[in-house]
Amino acid sequence: MTRARHSRRRDHSEDAHDEPDERWAVSYADMVTVLMCLFIVLFAVSNVDKGKYEELAGSLAAGFGQEDLGGGAVGVAELVLPSQPPSEETDLERRAALEYDSLEELERRMRSALTAEGLENTVDFVIDDRGLTAGLVGAETFFANNSTALSETAGRVLDTIGGVLGTVDNQLAIEGHADYRNAVAPFPTNWELSGGRATEVVRYLAEQEQIAGDRLRATGFSDTRPVADGDSAEALAANRRVDIVVESRETDAVRELIPSIERARNS
Repeated sequence: MTRARHSRRRDHSEDAHDEPDERWAVSYADMVTVLMCLFIVLFAVSNVDKGKYEELAGSLAAGFGQEDLGGGAVGVAELVLPSQPPSEETDLERRAALEYDSLEELERRMRSALTAEGLENTVDFVIDDRGLTAGLVGAETFFANNSTALSETAGRVLDTIGGVLGTVDNQLAIEGHADYRNAVAPFPTNWELSGGRATEVVRYLAEQEQIAGDRLRATGFSDTRPVADGDSAEALAANRRVDIVVESRETDAVRELIPSIERARNS
């Protein structure tokens, strides 16, 4: 009888060992579920649809038994890395591009106004690190020889661009220039001649165009800043000029980038 009982016990033990142990499947299923959730979250993070991501994060958090943190942000959202602030260089480039666009738009408006009056060939425009320069072309167009009195054409040009300049609040630097030849009476030197012409333009813009005086500045440069070489009639006329500089309001670091933008866009 003892032998029979022992035989039955051995048979039962052998039968138990014949069945496979499936406890590993539970851990494996848990791991697969976690991995699936991870990939879903990563996919959601890469999606720019914030609403859908928050819905997904909320449902996953609820499934994991996590509390809502308010405003749709849940525990799973903590996996999202905060966006990095733009570098200083990137911010400067962005601001320089915006400033260039603003100056270019101002130039476009003045060109359009001049064209409408048939005066498109009387002003040259340049955008650089100072801002936008409107150069009054040809001394004889705006001033009689050796005179600071504005011509009739000069008045028409200043009326046309003055209306546009009155819509912005940039500082305006009015700069008078002369060619290299010595001044004659009533001007002792080219300093008085160039400064007098700049002053006449400032007065016209203030009195006729109602531009605030605290925005205006007149400077005479005599013959120290020529833009053309030689003694031809064209070179002399180019150097006898008045420039209206719409000064940029940006910082020096931003303005230094403007010439490179000008070259890149006009190359």
